[in-house]
Amino acid sequence: MMECAYDNLKTIFKLANRDLINLDKDLFETKVSERTLCGALMLRLHERLKQTIYSSYYVDVEYNRNRGGKLKTLVKTVQRPKLDIIKINCDLIVHSRGKCVEQDNLIAIEMKKSNRSKSDKDKDRERLRCLTKDSFDDMWSFDGKSLPEHVCRYIIGVYYEINYTRRQIEIEYYYKGKLKSTEIMKFELKNENKD
Repeated sequence: MMECAYDNLKTIFKLANRDLINLDKDLFETKVSERTLCGALMLRLHERLKQTIYSSYYVDVEYNRNRGGKLKTLVKTVQRPKLDIIKINCDLIVHSRGKCVEQDNLIAIEMKKSNRSKSDKDKDRERLRCLTKDSFDDMWSFDGKSLPEHVCRYIIGVYYEINYTRRQIEIEYYYKGKLKSTEIMKFELKNENKD
C-alpha cells in the first residue's frame, strides 16, 4: 500500500513540477531564489492535491513545528546508542499538520541551486533519508494512535537541484530511507541574464 501511495504522490509531484516549469517559466528566466521557487511550487502542488484523495493535506514552505507547537526534530544515528537530534525545517512539505495520525507526512522537498556547496547538498539528501524512514530510531513502531516524538514516515522525499547553466533540474526521489530513483528535466530560458 505504501508503494502505491509513493507512486501516486510521485505522479502528483511530477505534474505540479511540470506546471511550475510551463506556467512559471519567468521565474526560471530571472533565476530567482530557491525560496521563491519553493513558494511557486507550493501553489502548483496545492492545486494538484485538491483534485486527489489528499485534498485535506497542507503544503507549507519551511514549516518547523510539530503538533503542540514543538520544534520539528529528526534523529540521525551517529553511533549506537548515541543519537543526534537535529531541528529541521524542510524547504517544502506536504502534511496534515498533525490531524491525520495514520499518515501525517506525505512529501518532503529540499531544493538547491547547483552552485551551492556539496556539503549543503549532502545535508539535504541525508535529511530526506531520515525523514522517509519508517522509524526515527529504527525501533519506534507506529501504533496508529500517536505521532512519533521525532519526524519520520514521509512517504516520499524529493531532492530538487536547479542548474541554470545546463537548463536542467536534477530530481532524486527517496523512499523508506533510500534513494529510489533519479531523473533530469530540461527547461528552456528565453533570456540569458548573467548573475
